[in-house]
Amino acid sequence: MLRIGLFLMTNLAVLLVAGIVLNILGVGHYLDETGAIDLTTLLIFCAVFGFAGSFISLFMSKFIAKKTTGTRIIEQARTADEQWLVRTVEDLARKANIKPPEVGIFPAAQANAFATGWNRNAALVAVSEGMLQRFDKEEIRAVMAHEIGHVANGDMVTLTLVQGVVNTFVMFFARIIGHTVDRLVFKSQSGHGIGFWVTTIVAQMVLAVLASMIVMAFSRYREFRADAAGANLAGRNSMISALKRLQAEVQAGAESPMPDSMKAFGISGGFKQNMSKLFSSHPPLDVRIAALSRG
Repeated sequence: MLRIGLFLMTNLAVLLVAGIVLNILGVGHYLDETGAIDLTTLLIFCAVFGFAGSFISLFMSKFIAKKTTGTRIIEQARTADEQWLVRTVEDLARKANIKPPEVGIFPAAQANAFATGWNRNAALVAVSEGMLQRFDKEEIRAVMAHEIGHVANGDMVTLTLVQGVVNTFVMFFARIIGHTVDRLVFKSQSGHGIGFWVTTIVAQMVLAVLASMIVMAFSRYREFRADAAGANLAGRNSMISALKRLQAEVQAGAESPMPDSMKAFGISGGFKQNMSKLFSSHPPLDVRIAALSRG
């Protein structure tokens, strides 16, 4: 129920913001007086909606992450382990030249961690209870260094920009395809008929699947960069050890505790081995380990 509420709230915010921006820009219908598409107006229309969705999700990312994962922010450390975790994150943040992010723990027996936030100096990093219980301190430090690497690299913002561009062109080309089919096949003379809407929806679904390969390719690339940052901040051997421990849990059949909307932000994005690599947000752990081992 909570996730449905967050989904509806996010989409209402997108519609509100996009409507305001389009009104300010004076962009309304993208058909000219002859019934042809004004490509410039259409591109602006699609960009407003494409980037609005991405940036609203980015600005709400910490709130959504806390709610969907049940993350508890450590405002006052209760235990020695929590004190150590906060000090460790603060030390890593200083080394990475960023402001210390909020530190949280989320209730999951499986091992995972994530970073999110709308900018590098207002981020959140969190670790699962299972990881805190089973990983040794050097491995946890390496995992936190990996997440700090994401923050310092600005990966959340860059992923948002990539997603915004992809959203824009998916909407843009889907509407061109829908318009073409509506005119040539359904013979609509003015405005848009049912053929436009049906074709646009189908085209947008197909194009979104293809475009997601681009987003996931960038997501995999940023994991390699975050691993390298983690190795630099916490030591290569510690980073490799942490990934090997994660790999052992994967092989033991553990499932990712992250909601689907958060998997791209975790150190491990899901353990389903039958999913195509083209649609995976994370490279295989053995490939990441090999990349670190090569230096």
